Amino acid sequence: MAINSVPTTPITAATTSRATNNSVGVSENTIAGNFQTFLRLLTTQLKNQNPLDPLDTNQFTQQLVQFAQVEQQLKSNDQLAKLVALEQAAQQSYALAFVGQVVAVDGTTAPLANGKATWNLSTGKPCVATINIKDANGQTVYSTTLNMNAGQQPFVWNGRDTNGQQLPNGNYTISVTAVDANNQPVPVSVEIEALVDAADLSKVPPVLTIAGRDYTVDKVKRVIRRA
Repeated sequence: MAINSVPTTPITAATTSRATNNSVGVSENTIAGNFQTFLRLLTTQLKNQNPLDPLDTNQFTQQLVQFAQVEQQLKSNDQLAKLVALEQAAQQSYALAFVGQVVAVDGTTAPLANGKATWNLSTGKPCVATINIKDANGQTVYSTTLNMNAGQQPFVWNGRDTNGQQLPNGNYTISVTAVDANNQPVPVSVEIEALVDAADLSKVPPVLTIAGRDYTVDKVKRVIRRA
């Protein structure tokens, strides 16, 4: 009596995904959370073996290893997604804590309020600095030249333009170019101390709004307590 052989197709990671979707009606992502799906796939494979040519033991072992690797990978991806979500939530809480605080950041735009805007200028050597201040429209409203010593020093602007007229409150941007005694360029870094007006939690990472500009939390150099 002849035995009808049943064609068999080696099951790989790709075919197991199709078997999962077609036979048991679940997504491939459920392999990590549904052990019954894993057992059904093995049972289906065993039922459809060719009795005259059963699955080789080594091949069967390799497929078991493949199933285990897929399951571990999906579990790892799930755990990583949870860690990312927790990290984003922590960043949002951290950013909210800065709202209403005065902080120091590297930046060139500072607020003019009560007739005063302040920038902290730093240079590594004595130099002559040319300073230009622009309004929100990009128009230069004030220019001056001053001698700077090595180190950090504040530059306080009284809010008056070159003609001595008082300008309205708002955000103003400073630009500084400097040269040494040999007329060689000298880099000057600029820092501002200003209030954090808002935190945008919709961005990743969250950003702080300071003097009309956006800064990520890692740009905050220090928090200043003012009476």
